Amino acid sequence: MRLSERGWAITGLVICALVWAGNALVARATAGQLPPIGLSFWRWTTALMLLLPFTLSGLWRQRAVVLAHWRQIAALAALSISSYNTLLYMAAQSTTAINITLVNTGLPVAAFIWSIVLLRQWPTLQTLGGTLLSFSGLMVILSTGQLSRLAQLAFNPGDLIMLAAVMTWGLYSVLLRRWMVPVPGLTLLAAMLLFGVPLLLPFYLWEYSQTGAMPLTLVTVSAVGYTAVMASLVAYLAWNNGVRVLGPATASLFSYLMPVFAALLSVMILGEQLHWYHLLGGILTFCGLLMATRTGSKA
Repeated sequence: MRLSERGWAITGLVICALVWAGNALVARATAGQLPPIGLSFWRWTTALMLLLPFTLSGLWRQRAVVLAHWRQIAALAALSISSYNTLLYMAAQSTTAINITLVNTGLPVAAFIWSIVLLRQWPTLQTLGGTLLSFSGLMVILSTGQLSRLAQLAFNPGDLIMLAAVMTWGLYSVLLRRWMVPVPGLTLLAAMLLFGVPLLLPFYLWEYSQTGAMPLTLVTVSAVGYTAVMASLVAYLAWNNGVRVLGPATASLFSYLMPVFAALLSVMILGEQLHWYHLLGGILTFCGLLMATRTGSKA
């Protein structure tokens, strides 16, 4: 495997963590203003409309492969497009953005579990060591440098919804590696959207009957635009490539960057103060990821 391929995969996963940290902030900032299923539905519908003109020819050329693997593609779409992000937006109605990113750090555990069950792959000592180092960085940030504060962290029902989302995403990541549908990344994403958006439609119609239409405001357009372009197209392509190159367990370790980026975004956007423990925790997290993703670690 070429080093440049790993480098691109790692860079993409870092960008993915940054974008999804922003996604959690958007979800929380719009909680109570935008219905969660509506936000998810219009996010993916917009992403499909943006992507389809560039992938129609590819879908047509690959139609035999797509049809031969339609069950796998439909399952992947149901787990990721239809389920994970909808659950995340539902969780944001009753929990904080930082809690969303914190619960999301359970993804490596979920990926390890599903990798063992479905792929019979056990994480290497190098991967486990990197995981421990990254986790220690996360704990430094959570505790604000005082470990006694960890006992004061509070979780709520929204966090349980997010936990279900994490298990769903872990399963998606492992199945994505197991099935390896032989089509280019953009074509696969377009095919998943063609399956995933219709699967979301009945739930969106039910929510519409209960809450009415999603308001058309600057907040709505901004939220849908960011989630459709960055959190959907850019992040999904980066994630899928990272899973293909590094494997689901190793790729999932980059979820540890989400709370780091969430803290940094809070400093830049909300004007919160940057402390020494943010820097130390971020350094430990990055070092752990470098250790876990060194050549030879394929968990």
